[in-house]
Amino acid sequence: MKSAVYAEFGSPEKVLSSEERTRPQPGPGQVLVRMVLSPVHNHDLMTIAGQYGFKPELPSVPGTEAVGVVEALGEGVTNLQPGQRVAGGASGTWAEFYLADAARLVPVPESVSDETACQLVSMPLSAKMLLDTLDVSAGGWIVQNAANGAVGKLMAQYGAERGIKVLGLVRRTEAVAELKALGIDNVVATDEDGWVEKAKALTGGAPVIRAVDSLGGDGPAQVLAVASDGAQLISFGAMTQRPLKISAGELLFRGITVKGFWGAKPPVKPERIGELLGELVRDAAAGKLVMEIEKAYPIDEVAEAARASGEPGRKGKVAIRGS
Repeated sequence: MKSAVYAEFGSPEKVLSSEERTRPQPGPGQVLVRMVLSPVHNHDLMTIAGQYGFKPELPSVPGTEAVGVVEALGEGVTNLQPGQRVAGGASGTWAEFYLADAARLVPVPESVSDETACQLVSMPLSAKMLLDTLDVSAGGWIVQNAANGAVGKLMAQYGAERGIKVLGLVRRTEAVAELKALGIDNVVATDEDGWVEKAKALTGGAPVIRAVDSLGGDGPAQVLAVASDGAQLISFGAMTQRPLKISAGELLFRGITVKGFWGAKPPVKPERIGELLGELVRDAAAGKLVMEIEKAYPIDEVAEAARASGEPGRKGKVAIRGS
């Protein structure tokens, strides 16, 4: 079978290639899945670069989520059937076939597109778990950057469903209109003069008690420019791949506190994760959750896919497609 692979850590577009590998066999509790579509997530690229929270043994096949078709069942698997379309988290998904724990897979209704299904777990689930842990009541305000990213859009959508008001920051003026076309308001572009005053005007002077940073680098300074004294900064991602910059004054004089959020070690109970996954499947089946793919690349072009994923202005994820 054809598979993406990297034998050393480094820039993804330089270290990624494709090769023929032996098709794996499912063990107890596992399922062999024929991959249809697998997204290129930022955490995938950080893992390949050796900059994520863990380092896999090399050589390694990247990819952490996909939609595919069940090919074979391992011993003891009773919740799935061969030929069933499934989505969920796994490892080594940038390959024509991959193994997954049956307990981590979710059957996908026919009404859900492959483009949405392949992104059903990682970003939407993270957004729901993050909202669960922010401790913000209906009517409260939060501010987030990367508001035009997958998680940013979902935070606005799911926050609105809970009555939470989400103020979004984007780095391009054009992205404000793009989000407005999706029904997402309260967005300000940081490349405009006077953007801080515009952002504060949107809140009407109400406290902004949580600030979610997905950028790293100068990202915290931007969300904290809008957040209230005593707010909590949540480090959710590091899209710029630069160290987090927070001035001592924010902590000493404004009472800002900082915490991190990592979906790989979720701060919610397993049974709650099951409930949230059920909500996501229902949302997708009802058409409430629709996630776009900008372009899908064959496994042979995995390095080009990694490069394209870093380009600004995308309206959806880049993905790897199976055979």
